[in-house]
Amino acid sequence: MEKFLCIFFVVFILLSAAANGDEVYASFVNCLSRNAVSDAEISSTVYSPRNPSFQNVLLSAVRNRRFSQSTTRKPSAIFAPAAESHVAAAVICSKELGIQLKIRSGGHDYEGVSYVSNGGEFILLDVSNFRSISVDIPGETAWVGAGAYLGELYYRIWEKSGVHGYPAGLCPTVGVGGHISGAGYGTMLRKYGLTVDNLIDARIVDAGGRVLDRASMGEDLFWAIRGGGGGSFAVILAYRIKLVRVPATVTVFNLQRFFGENATEAVYEFQQIIPQIDDNLFIRVLLQPVTVNNNRVLRATFMGQFLGNSDQLLPITSSQFPKLGLRKEDCREMTWIQSVIFWANYKNPPNSTAVLLNRSPESVIFLKRKSDYVRTPIPISALRSIFQRMVQIGKAGLVLNSYGGVMDRIPESETPFPHRRGVLYKIQYSVNWNEDGPAAESNYVKQARDLHDFMTPFVSSNPREAYLNYRDLDIGTTDNGNDSYAQGLVYGLKYFNNNFYRLVQIKTKVDPDNVFRNEQSIPTFPNRRRRMIVNSF
Repeated sequence: MEKFLCIFFVVFILLSAAANGDEVYASFVNCLSRNAVSDAEISSTVYSPRNPSFQNVLLSAVRNRRFSQSTTRKPSAIFAPAAESHVAAAVICSKELGIQLKIRSGGHDYEGVSYVSNGGEFILLDVSNFRSISVDIPGETAWVGAGAYLGELYYRIWEKSGVHGYPAGLCPTVGVGGHISGAGYGTMLRKYGLTVDNLIDARIVDAGGRVLDRASMGEDLFWAIRGGGGGSFAVILAYRIKLVRVPATVTVFNLQRFFGENATEAVYEFQQIIPQIDDNLFIRVLLQPVTVNNNRVLRATFMGQFLGNSDQLLPITSSQFPKLGLRKEDCREMTWIQSVIFWANYKNPPNSTAVLLNRSPESVIFLKRKSDYVRTPIPISALRSIFQRMVQIGKAGLVLNSYGGVMDRIPESETPFPHRRGVLYKIQYSVNWNEDGPAAESNYVKQARDLHDFMTPFVSSNPREAYLNYRDLDIGTTDNGNDSYAQGLVYGLKYFNNNFYRLVQIKTKVDPDNVFRNEQSIPTFPNRRRRMIVNSF
């Protein structure tokens, strides 16, 4: 009898959730109709959970299998609009009905906050149809839709010019919308800075359903979406970006060193040379426990890109980074667009740059990511203990991305992204797995957390800084209740340092009703202070 009651209760809950979802879907569709979205447009762009295409549309941009499980909370509807007016209607309806709107441009989204909710019913607004790209080589600019992928953007730039690029991410299947607004970076950050340092204009839909550009949104809001995360302030429709010059030839390399074979000394020297090494050189160090001859050892992989040829690069590394031991035969000269493919690390190397137009990744895995910033070189003895601990923990690895260069010369307050002067490198904690089930997830997530805990003495503190685009819900979440500001302060200072307070002020001004919210969105000030801010504008 007890087992029967338990089953009955579970079925009842599921049926109740489905009924609630149906009600939300019906209310949302009715509201869209009242806001000039035709029946034909609704039928081709709105998907209910009962629609046969719902699951395929939902999973089309999921890049972390942790959030594609049967138990994962699903949206009550997916809306994939094809017109700006439809996006405006979605925002108006979300506000009118009190339904949370999750905005997805199609990127990697490590914690799934753009398409998963820990709260109640929600609508998924998928902007993947906004993916047009218009490149203006004479003006050295481009308009790119928020739903485009980085690979598509790079390819369209290369179609028009072999000597232009854009300083954005390394993964071709990252969505432009979230990547740019979260201050994306790539191999040219030491030369040209971040995505947001090369952003000229944007088109958005604000909390009132208005379509705005930079001139009409104002400089405060434009500042906020350049690194503060667009999903806290508006729906991003498109960006106007500034293209940068790249040489006809760039040089890349990939060298491996093992613990006990100069790896520790090379990583230690890597930390020393970052502040003064040539701005044209970017180096990434991958630290990973591996099995060699049945023994677990630490491998260090040094990957680099130089904006120039190898004859220009080698004197730099020989004089400033001798422990790397880079030789002519280690260098590969290629075009910039070929270097994009090199960094994408395809398992099956493509024969054509057209692979960048493929919106589907080679595989989708389970993963957990965390981040840190290092401002003081880690002593060599501490590096040895870190490497030994990594081997003990298991599979979790570290990815060190060199900073310095122009990043040291851009003020912290120039954009919401604050991690500038004095940062030697950023750390990404990385663990991937293919085993399904809660036990595997618990094990691998714990590995990332254990390594993150072990690194506490060696990274930035007060606050312990983190990178927004490496979204990590471990560092705090908000339930959007009355104490959301206090909750947001916990993760907000880690992501934005003192820029967080300006972001909250702008959020309170442009979205006082908190229409645009997620588990780590920018909160508004508490009620009394909120009224003061809103009334002052």
